[in-house]
Amino acid sequence: MGVQTNKQKIEEYRAKAKELVSKMTLEEKVSQMLHKAPAIPRLGIPAYNWWNESLHGVARSGVATMFPQAIGMAAAFDTDMMEEVGDAIATEARAKFNMQQKYGDADIYKGLTFWAPNVNIFRDPRWGRGHETYGEDPYLTGELGKRFVDGLQGHDDNYLKVAACAKHFAVHSGPEDIRHSFNAIASKQDMAETYLPAFEKLVCDAKVETVMGAYNRTNGEPCNGSKTLLGDILRTKWGFEGHVVSDCWAIKDFHEGHLVTKNEEESVALAVNNGCDINCGNIFAHLVDAVKDGMVEEKTIDQAVERLFVTRYKLGIMGDADDNPYANIPYTAVDTKEMQELNLKTAEKCVVLLKNDNNALPLNLDGVKTIGVIGPNANNRRALKGNYEGTASRYVTVLEGIQDYVGDKARVLYSEGCALFRDRVEFLAEPNDRISEVKGICDESDVVIAVMGLDSGLEGEEGDQGNAYASGDKPGLELPGLQEEVLKVICESGKKVIVVILSGSALALGYAQNNADAVLEGWYPGSLGGKAIANIIFGEANPQGKLPLTFYKSTDNLPEFTDYSMKNRTYRYLSEEPLYPFGYGLSYTNFDYSDTTITNDGDNVIVNFKVTNTGDKCGVATPQVYIKKVANGTPNASLKGFAKVSLGAGECKDVKIVLDKKAFALSDEDGNMVTSAGEYKIYVGDNQPDSRTKALTGKDIPGIDITL
Repeated sequence: MGVQTNKQKIEEYRAKAKELVSKMTLEEKVSQMLHKAPAIPRLGIPAYNWWNESLHGVARSGVATMFPQAIGMAAAFDTDMMEEVGDAIATEARAKFNMQQKYGDADIYKGLTFWAPNVNIFRDPRWGRGHETYGEDPYLTGELGKRFVDGLQGHDDNYLKVAACAKHFAVHSGPEDIRHSFNAIASKQDMAETYLPAFEKLVCDAKVETVMGAYNRTNGEPCNGSKTLLGDILRTKWGFEGHVVSDCWAIKDFHEGHLVTKNEEESVALAVNNGCDINCGNIFAHLVDAVKDGMVEEKTIDQAVERLFVTRYKLGIMGDADDNPYANIPYTAVDTKEMQELNLKTAEKCVVLLKNDNNALPLNLDGVKTIGVIGPNANNRRALKGNYEGTASRYVTVLEGIQDYVGDKARVLYSEGCALFRDRVEFLAEPNDRISEVKGICDESDVVIAVMGLDSGLEGEEGDQGNAYASGDKPGLELPGLQEEVLKVICESGKKVIVVILSGSALALGYAQNNADAVLEGWYPGSLGGKAIANIIFGEANPQGKLPLTFYKSTDNLPEFTDYSMKNRTYRYLSEEPLYPFGYGLSYTNFDYSDTTITNDGDNVIVNFKVTNTGDKCGVATPQVYIKKVANGTPNASLKGFAKVSLGAGECKDVKIVLDKKAFALSDEDGNMVTSAGEYKIYVGDNQPDSRTKALTGKDIPGIDITL
């Protein structure tokens, strides 16, 4: 039972909020619509700052457990894990909040309203903020996002553990440098099939408390003042009852960037009249004049402020909340041994094994006397964290994880190899100033682990401090700087080469795929990521991650970054073979699928099958069910179900995945999702049923015909 199901309690909160707001002056009401809401002592209202972040851990307010970045957690394809992580974050959030309240600390990043998760679709690999998302697939994004919200908000009948937020509504996925003026044009069909489903899942199924608008316009309307998005879809069609928050300082973009209004008053009026309740920023202060000038009715202000106080009552931070089960979580619940164990387990689940020729991994230390660890991300803490991060009490880089694991069993030699993106490490040196060290270490090593990729200084949000590309987006998919040149020197040494990539997005890894012995994608794996990756490399953990996005060979055949049509984007609409497909990921063991049966009971299609671990190692299978409508002009086979199955060596388990009729629905040109009669194919296996996966794995996934 979620908090939203207790209708009697919700009505009680609404009545309290209505009574409280009726006692406020216009100026007081408007003051509560800013993210930094001041106290109103005469009414017993404490100050509250609405702005807080928890993308992968409580952020920006001191020590907290730092889990893998969102894109990494998506690679686990594990809904139970997502709720467990969300619940852990909410526990630490409450523990920190309770402590901060004790000392009167109501600063920014100290509240219980968290602006996460980000369920935008990672439609283009150049987008810098893609690592905040759960990847390119709307079904996977919705399923993972829902369970993360469930974990954050909790299951108490009367109170939210914390308030979660679905952002950025809607469509936004780059470019970052023009987001304040950009108009994203998306067809009704693409909106229905791709851009909106995850938001609908969070609103209708997870009952997410908050929705945040996007900076851009969508089909001509600024998202934070869009009648279509906030009124017609969110409130009317989906029945959203929570509050809407603007992205930060996005309302001023109406007149400064989008040029759809003339001044501040017109901008705030457009936002509030179309359903935006709270402003991250301070421009809503102009609402006082907008009401006095007749541009906004005061009852519209009342409605917005009432929604905001309902959220505060739900959180138990206003009114009589003696029965709030979260109010006494102690500060000692932060950064516990149990939290660190969950963090490590989560990071291990996220790693994706992309190549493993001749069982190069796991690495056996027998006969290995010297291990070379080379690369700019080998000892880079920033490559553990991603963005929207907090502060961990301890970080373990990949180098440190390898050193700690190996101990005295082998010598570990380390070189940065090159700078992350510049042409030299030392400013006064010649270009490629670490190449002799690279060659020397390769000569002395029995095996070389090359740790390459990106960090949040290269991909992220517009304006992030230290962002090398200014806007946050990537100019291309190549490894930046001299990384590939250094990798070539390593591979040409003749030694066994293991490539570890730390990144938040797809890269063109063609050289590594063709020349290294093994390739691992570690994402931004969190504060203990180096230990998790070492455990994978040396076989203490078996990789189970699957790609939540497509790794393209290059950007040569991708549409323009500013083109929001889904044609030839993501695995569902791609017309050519990628380097690594969505859903792909290897294991140290093998899984066979058999005895698949499909039953249509009229309401659902039930898929039953057996999964057998045919190898000699324990492992976790990730069965995936894809559906393809057999008709011209329909998307490629699309993910519509998945599971996680732990199997010992030789073990077999029965698995059932239930598909409702919505799983077979496609949008017509008017944006109506329709489950039409006709022929479909259902595919069941470890990966997506495409030609590139077959080439990489040697396994064919036959389709099973079904008629609806």
